[in-house]
Amino acid sequence: MVREQYTTTTPGTSLERPKNEYVYKIGIYGWRKRCLYLFVLLLLIVLVVNFSLTIWILKVMWFSPTGMGHLRVTKEGLRLEGESEFLFPLYAKEIHSRVDSSLLLQSTHNVTVNARNSNGEVTGRLNVGPKMVEFHGQQFQINSKDGKPLFTVDENEVVIGTDKLRVTGPEGALFEHSVETPLVKAEAFKQLRLESPTRSLSMDAPRGINIKAQAGNIEALSQMDIKLHSSDGVLLLDAETVRLPKLPEGTRGGSGISQGLYEICVCPDGKLYLSVAGVGSTCQEYSRVCQ
Repeated sequence: MVREQYTTTTPGTSLERPKNEYVYKIGIYGWRKRCLYLFVLLLLIVLVVNFSLTIWILKVMWFSPTGMGHLRVTKEGLRLEGESEFLFPLYAKEIHSRVDSSLLLQSTHNVTVNARNSNGEVTGRLNVGPKMVEFHGQQFQINSKDGKPLFTVDENEVVIGTDKLRVTGPEGALFEHSVETPLVKAEAFKQLRLESPTRSLSMDAPRGINIKAQAGNIEALSQMDIKLHSSDGVLLLDAETVRLPKLPEGTRGGSGISQGLYEICVCPDGKLYLSVAGVGSTCQEYSRVCQ
């Protein structure tokens, strides 16, 4: 600490001022002053650089009072315009596009949509991969715009709610088990074919089966037997012409004279055969085919 001495004088007198034996300079001088100025200059440069970077980031990221870039914060939530890429899972309650555009979800591997319950367990999953579309859940349902179920699948059954099911493949439809339907119909000018290559084909109905061809033929082919059985009714063949071209012709001991007319005969086991027509019945004479 420096002590200052004050001396008072009266007018007309002169006193010699005491000499300062010690002189102290107040302030920073020398290399300390230069270092301080250099430090202040560096701080100023850092401040300018930081401010410039902040302005550049704000400009590049398109920061605004309503959001950032194509991302806008609205009262209904977040609005994202244009194409966006998500590197990590996205959690949202609802995702929808604008009214005048479609919503596109695209990935180089697959697109997976999960539904979780309050405990975080996955209750439904839709996985769209490069080769297959998988769905995991208790029930899968497709509805029309009116809310009508069009296609429903669960563990027990598959329900098709449309008025018509059309199969356009060249090989048709393959069913490993039974099929229940009120109508099986082919397209116009196309053939309808029911086939079982290695097993039997059975058609059952409590009130009858109607097979009808309005502008063509009905053909039934079998390697073994074709059986027409009626338990309580009759077998009715109602047509202008009934032809059995491959019925065997009965034989008898002597040679008969045929005039191109034949008689249809029935063996005791139900087998049909032809016999040469005569004035009376000739079935007994040509019954050797039944032996």
